Amino acid sequence: MHLDWWTIGLQTINFGILVWLLYRFLYKPVLTMIDARKAEVRRQFDTVRDFEAKANAELAAVEAERAGIAAEREAALKAAAAQAQEMAEARRAQAERDAQALMDSTRKTLASERESALDEARRLALDLGADLAQRLLAEVPMQYRAEAWIERIEQHLKAMPQAERDALVRQLADGKPLTIVTACALPPATADQWNARLRQSLGVAGAMTFAVDPALIAGAELHFPTAILRFSWQSALAATRTEVGSHGGPR
Repeated sequence: MHLDWWTIGLQTINFGILVWLLYRFLYKPVLTMIDARKAEVRRQFDTVRDFEAKANAELAAVEAERAGIAAEREAALKAAAAQAQEMAEARRAQAERDAQALMDSTRKTLASERESALDEARRLALDLGADLAQRLLAEVPMQYRAEAWIERIEQHLKAMPQAERDALVRQLADGKPLTIVTACALPPATADQWNARLRQSLGVAGAMTFAVDPALIAGAELHFPTAILRFSWQSALAATRTEVGSHGGPR
């Protein structure tokens, strides 16, 4: 086999030139285009990654805001529930106070009305008793009634301290009269008897006059110049009514 070295050399040169041409005009531009594409893809990837990071940050912010809103809502609900509970407790306490005040007021009103009714019943009983006693007393002869009254007066004067009785007697000095007031007129003989017995009880000799006051109901009164001794039913009833009124007062 015969080799043509010139031919091989020319072909080698041609192959080298072809390789250089391919590298210069095909392979290098392709590599440049591939590098550019890679750079573009990397840039887009970085952009996407940055966008994703930004999106994740915004999502985290939204989630945090949502959690904050939920927490605020829960806190607001708890505060509203606590306020509602407090208001309910306050209303219940006020209702209990109002109910207690109403009960106390009702009790006081009932007690006052009961006392008023009892006072009125006592007064009616006193009036009825006085009226009945006056009717029964009217059936007793005058001499017996007068005797009972003068005996009561004598007992009272006898039981008085000496200083008080002396003070009454001094009021009758210089002829000043003692007025004996009765509910009805005394018969002349009874009046003379009263005159004598009272002079003896008081130890005086001055003048004594008699007067009539039906308002006394029964009994008598001794009117000194500056003092009055009362032995009438009128004074006894007045004292009883005063006592009844004091018992029926505020408690």
